[in-house]
Amino acid sequence: MVSHLQSLQDFSKEELLGFINRAIQLKEERLAGVTHRQLAGKTVGLIFEKPSTRTRVSFESAMYGLGGQVIFLSGRDTQLARSEPLKDMARVMARYVDGIVVRTFGQEVVTELAEYSSVPVVNALTDLHHPCQILSDIMTVVEKKGNIEKLKIAWIGDGNNMANSWIQAASRIGFELILACPEGYDPDPEIMAAAQKEAVKPITVTRSPEEAVAQADVINTDVWASMGQEEEAEERLAIFQPLQINSALMAKAPANAVVLHCLPAHREEEITEEVLESEQCVAFDQAENKMHMHKAILELLIGCK
Repeated sequence: MVSHLQSLQDFSKEELLGFINRAIQLKEERLAGVTHRQLAGKTVGLIFEKPSTRTRVSFESAMYGLGGQVIFLSGRDTQLARSEPLKDMARVMARYVDGIVVRTFGQEVVTELAEYSSVPVVNALTDLHHPCQILSDIMTVVEKKGNIEKLKIAWIGDGNNMANSWIQAASRIGFELILACPEGYDPDPEIMAAAQKEAVKPITVTRSPEEAVAQADVINTDVWASMGQEEEAEERLAIFQPLQINSALMAKAPANAVVLHCLPAHREEEITEEVLESEQCVAFDQAENKMHMHKAILELLIGCK
């Protein structure tokens, strides 16, 4: 049976921790000079309707690092731009490549590709979920803080695809999560309701960033206006300003809390230069870990370990 990574709900707690532990192992082995060739002779197709720097380079580096190759297709390079049915595209591409990584807008695109593809489909970002990013973020947390099940994670900002995937991770793995979001920008209500039914630790939403960071081991944020929300940028700047990660807010958090940001960061908007460049911020370790996590995902899903 083909395993797809459409959202973090596709996998059990043990499987999600398996991705994280394997990514840490692959990172250690790379630093020790171990050469990996598990995917030699394999090819992955990258379909990116939304452009990206880190996600593209980290997936391509991951595949090359495992001995495989990639074919990159932007939205305009595929028949998606000319309205070819997704099910036709999925069935044809699956006969050429060993895996499909897709970065797009609607979650339904990933769902339909997975339904008709006979090779693994990986969600590299949709407007609803960002599972690969959250797995690499949790890998970073485990490296810095140890057992994530004992930690309190704070999300400060928009209830976006990142927040939705953090919620699914909290319910499935079992850690405390508190989200500070402005009214009207809460996470997806269906994802939140499903997660709260499954969760063994609290998953809550507050309007107060000070409440969120109190006793938090990890403080996490993202840009206030994502790709496709450019027309809302000015309005969002005003609404989200009270949620900025700055030295005053960090003074309300434990001194040993670490700060995550998936990058690119808009300095002096969602996070100040001072905090981003501080020793508490691990955003660049977090960015590096995307490559190691993508290696683990490709290896474990394509099944050539």
